[in-house]
Parts: sequence; C-alpha cells; structure tokens
Amino acid sequence: MPLGAAVIPATAFAAGTPAAAGADPAPSPRSLAVSAADKAATSGVDAPAKGPSERYDRKQVTPWVGGLYSVAYERTYRGLPVVGGDAVVLADGKGRVRAASSATRAKIAVATTARVSAAAAARTSRAQLPTVQEAQAPRLVVRVAGERARLAWETVLTGATRTAPSHLHVWVDALTGKVLGTQDDVRAGSGTSKWNGPNPLSIDTTASGGSYSLRDPNRPGLTCSDYSTGAVFTKSTDSWGTGNPTSRETGCVDAMWGAQKEWNMLRDWLGRNGHDGNGRSWPVKVGLNDVNAYWDGSSISIGHNNANEWIAAMDVTAHEFGHGIDQYTPGGANNEAGLGEGTGDIFGALTEAYANEPAPYDTPGDYLVGEMINLVGQGPIRNMYDPSKLGDPNCWSSAIPSTEVHAAAGPLNHWFYLLAEGSNPGGGKPASPTCNSSTVTGIGIQNAGKVFYGGMLLKTSGMTYKKYRTATLTAAKNLDATCGLFTRTKAAWDAVSVPAQTGDPTCSGTPGQDFSMTVTPATGSVDPGASTTATVGTTTTSGSAQTVALTATGAPAGVTVSFSPASVTSGSSATMTVATTSSAVPGTYTITVQGDGVAHHTAQYTLTVKGAGGCTATQVISNGGFESGTSPWTGDTGAIGTFSGQSAHSGTRYAWLGGYGYAATDTVNQTVTVPAGCTRATLKYWLHIDTAESGSTAYDTFQVKVNGTAKQSYSNAGAATGYTERTLDLSPYLGQQVTLTFTATEDASLQTSFVVDDATLTTS
Repeated sequence: MPLGAAVIPATAFAAGTPAAAGADPAPSPRSLAVSAADKAATSGVDAPAKGPSERYDRKQVTPWVGGLYSVAYERTYRGLPVVGGDAVVLADGKGRVRAASSATRAKIAVATTARVSAAAAARTSRAQLPTVQEAQAPRLVVRVAGERARLAWETVLTGATRTAPSHLHVWVDALTGKVLGTQDDVRAGSGTSKWNGPNPLSIDTTASGGSYSLRDPNRPGLTCSDYSTGAVFTKSTDSWGTGNPTSRETGCVDAMWGAQKEWNMLRDWLGRNGHDGNGRSWPVKVGLNDVNAYWDGSSISIGHNNANEWIAAMDVTAHEFGHGIDQYTPGGANNEAGLGEGTGDIFGALTEAYANEPAPYDTPGDYLVGEMINLVGQGPIRNMYDPSKLGDPNCWSSAIPSTEVHAAAGPLNHWFYLLAEGSNPGGGKPASPTCNSSTVTGIGIQNAGKVFYGGMLLKTSGMTYKKYRTATLTAAKNLDATCGLFTRTKAAWDAVSVPAQTGDPTCSGTPGQDFSMTVTPATGSVDPGASTTATVGTTTTSGSAQTVALTATGAPAGVTVSFSPASVTSGSSATMTVATTSSAVPGTYTITVQGDGVAHHTAQYTLTVKGAGGCTATQVISNGGFESGTSPWTGDTGAIGTFSGQSAHSGTRYAWLGGYGYAATDTVNQTVTVPAGCTRATLKYWLHIDTAESGSTAYDTFQVKVNGTAKQSYSNAGAATGYTERTLDLSPYLGQQVTLTFTATEDASLQTSFVVDDATLTTS
C-alpha cells in the first residue's frame, strides 16, 4: 500500500539470494522494512495526491513489536514543507508493507512566492500571544487545512497565555497577511515520596565530584529541577525528599519515579526506545504556581493542587509524558479534541499497571485519573471505565470535535477500558456501560496498550476518532493473524459509537490465512484460495534416490499440494523419475527423485500449493462509483469528487484523471482479492474522454494496470461524448490479491480528461 511521490532512493533486495564471496552482508530487518517503505513512498499507490513538484522525505523510523517498523514521511512541494501533508508506512523486517496512511489527499497547486514579508508575518504572529519570550524566524511553508492548500509563513512563539505557558505555532497567509490558524504544543494535563511507595523508593540519579543530582544516567534527558530557578536538584547525599508533598524535592522524587517506570513500560511492553522513541527523555520542573501540570513541547512542568501539594503522582507524570509521546510519534500532537488528553490518560493507566504499586499508593486497575492528588478537592478528575460519572461523555458523537478537550477524552478513555478489561471484567474491577448495549470482552491492558500504540505509529497530523478506529484495527490485525485482537478492538469501538469507516481493514479469522510450507531447500507461503510455486534443485547420483520433504502447517482443510513434472531430463539427456504425492494439508509430503543409473544428475522440479474454496459469485471492488468518499481508493484521491466541467455516469461523484493541460500524472488504485474457485473474473468500468488535442496521435494516455503491468490503454485519440463501458478479463488472477490502477498521463500542452465511474470486478 504505497504512498505517493517521493525521491527517496530505494534499494531492491532479492530475498533468498545467496551473497557472493566478498559481497555486502545480508540487509538487516530494519533496512528491509525501510527499503519497502521508501518504495511505497516512491510508487504513489496509496493516499496523498501528488504532482511533479512533490516528494516525500523520510523523517523518522520507529521500531515496534513483532519485527514491525513505523516509517514517517514529510511531504514537500517545490522544496517547501507541507504542514498537514505527512504520511506514514508500516512495514515488516521481511520487506513487506503492512499498512500506510496520510494526513490529506488534497492536490497542491499554489504559488511559492510570498507577497507578505517574513517580518510582517512575524509581527502579526506575535500579536496572537499576550506574552512572548522568544520568537523563531518565520519559515515559508504550504499549509493544508480542510483539504485546501495555502502558502503561509509559520512562526513559533514561546511565552504565555493569560493562564498558562505557551509554545504557539502561528500560520499567516503569505499572500494576504491574514492569520490562517494556530496550534499550541502546550498540553495541560532512593527517595521518600508522597504519592508512590512503599518508601524508600529507588530512583536513578547521577553522582559526580562528591555530589549527587536528579539527573538520570540511564535515560538521557530526564532531569528534575526547581521551576523557579531552573537548577537541577543537587545535594551531598543520595537521599531525596521527605514525604512532605509541599516540598519541591519530594515532588521531584515522585516525578523521577513515575517517568522512570513509564520509560521501562514503553521498553518492556510496547517496544519503544525511550520517551521520544530514539533513546531520550525530557526534563521535569516542579514548582509551577498553577493548579495544573503541563507539557510545553520540550519539558514537563508540575504545579500544585488546592492544598498546595505538588501533583507529581504517577498517572499525572505519565500523562504529561504521554503528551510528549504523542508529539514524538508520526503526525505529532495535532489531533481532534480529546485525543491528546485521552492519550495521556492511557499512558498513565499503562504505567500504573506496569509499576503495580500496592495500596494505598497509586495502584493499578482503578482506571481513575488524578485520584491520588485530589486536584480541586473533589477526587479524581476523570473516570475511564465510566466517564459519565464525572460528567464527561461515554459515547462518541458529532459534537465531540467541538467539546472541551478534557471532556472530549471520554470516548477514547472508555474505549481503552473496554478493550483492556471488557464491559463486565469481574475480579473486583468495575463494570463499564456500552453505548450499543453490547457485551465486550477485554484483551488485557498490555495488549490494549500494544494496539493503541500501534495505532499511534500509523498516526498522521489532523488525527480524528474515526481515523484512530482505522489505525488501531490495522495495528490489531498486524499483531494477531488469528483476528482475535482485531475482533475485540472493533467491538470496543462499536461500543463507544465510533462508526465503521470505509478505510477500516477486514480480518477473516480463518485459521491458516497465511500458513507456511517448508521445503528443503526452498520456502514459500500461500493463502486459501490462492496458489504458489517453489522451484527446488536437488542432485542424485547413478541409481540413487533423494527425498525432499514438504511440511505445511496450519492450513485449512482442502488445500492441496502437487508436484511437476513427473520426470526431469538432465543436461546429458538422461531421465530421472519424480515420484510425488498429492494430498490435503496440513501434513508432511515427500518427493523422491530417482536417478536412471546413468550418471550424476541435477534435477529441478516445481511444487504447487493450491488453496481451497469453491466459486462464490461476487463483486469485490469497494466504492466503485466513488459515492462514499475516497476510501479505499488510494493514490491521487483528490481527483475523486464532484467538479465543475464534468459529470458522473451515475450518482454525483467520479474520478477525474488528467485535464491539466501540462505535464502531469494522476493515479487511483485499489487492492482487492479475486476469489478462487470461479472460472471467470471481469473488470468493468465506464470511461469518458474529452480533449483539446486534435488528430490521431496519442499525446495523452490512460492505462489500466494490474499489479503495475499495463493491461489496457486509451488516449486522446479516443475522445467522444458521454461514457463508454470498458471490460477487462481478469480470470488469470483468480485466487490472487491484485492492485488495480487507473492512471492518466498528460504531455506538456493541451488537456485531455479521462473520467472514470462505476467500476466493478465480478466473478462467475
């Protein structure tokens, strides 16, 4: 599921090819994953619209569990960063792309010369913040919002609002000077401890020159300092805190303890290397004169409760670091209301569960937020198993995006509890209501954390509840081929009323959906309903026999194995007999290659594994009439919609490829599985061609491709009024997964429009 235009060089690797003497060592799993992701970003099959002036630059590679890697990209247009144009690819260590997503599918066609000066944009930006301590020099960007691209100056300000610290991004239209939008990175949100225990706690500190400091030697970047002075706490002994919650040093003991436990949880449960994903953490400052705590984009500030106690309880500390994790995963922290706060709450619950402190400390399993610190004298500030108990919504609705951000976290917190524990977990854990009156079974908090974090690794800017549903379902499917995690993740989203999306993956749960067969010395794999072959070489001597064993495990009944040819002729024209078995798997099957008594011979033969399944006549293209948005179409999906100058074959929407009048290429794709067991598969679609070209020379072309190979081609020479139905026989692809591509390519002058509608792929 590749992404879009890029200029990232991708090395082609041939799996299973032995290295020549003196050759470079075999590529690592990381390099195979990154290479596959780069190829995906280069080939333009999945997601963002693109043009000849665009590319994707790799920005971040984050290892995950199970040999998976999240590879994040920044989109550029004529060399300018595209804010809101990022994309991410999930690939595995075998070099296979598992999933891909992008923040927008908008086409970009903007001027890149600013009419407003950088200085003027900076002055306008500074006026958006009451107190400005520092302003970075404006940078020229393309900002995409609401599927519309504009040239803009981006200025980042450090200062304060009237009530809180601020790290504010301001975008000023580079043509008109108007403010296009803003985004604030700030998110509210052995020692003797107040909130953690039992005391004394063991925390990692640094010894240097006869003194000690609250500087973690094992987690680079993690320190704790006095908010007022900025100085990291230092003393002559390595004993910290008094247990008095009004002591800033005690607050630092709590903060260091919680941050260190969260770091370990990330490592042991989620496979993340440090808070930032690259082996580093962030500093903490205790002593903020505010009834709150904050993540400011690069550090955590801890304030006090109404009793003037510093509030560095484990779930509060982990919550604020969770904002940092949100910012330092693909797409950053530019999310729909509630998702950032819910993310912090989830990391707080995960850290509590990992630390597993006994009562009366910050104990796991209560799924309450801030219950220890009693922030304003009214107990916990959020309830994850039943948000409504504290006045927050349990269920998602169209009102959530405009709801106050802490309250809007309710549905995400509720979803996580249902996924982790279920609706009626027992064992002293609270029951949780569902919005659809369903019963949900949990998967355990560690697995729920893996699913959620996996969704974060597919995150793009402008993330929404609906996009998180798709991302976490994709993560669950990649974590568990049996579909157990997928099914329960889906049930939890349904239970909080986040509706199904056209981009949601499916998971059949069929045992052996991807089973392995092992042949000495070759390997292969096959899905039910599909077939695969492997060529095996073996050597026999005069009059001798060699046996090759095939083992296929986990396959469903009805899958068969066969071998060919029945005999093999060597270079000396002698013949050897190949005795084979053919049977349903699983099981072990042998091939015996018998020499004819003439000499030493080398035989090669092919085995075929054929999936089971009869013909079920069906139509497999989704949203072939483009009436349901763009998903699951990928590529230049900005070409899909309703536009002035063209009309649909039926309904109101279509895919308008080309029509620019300058050199450009448009592509839309969809990957489908053609069912096995049938005798015929037929692709049908309606195509309208209009052009400003003349004559019979093909200047502009339209192609239909299957797995990248062109199968049909039309051009401006075929222009006509109205639509014409086109048909392509896809019977050779029965039982296979294929990517169908419609692509239009124009030359440097005079437009040709290729308009596609009502595509179907049916079997019979």
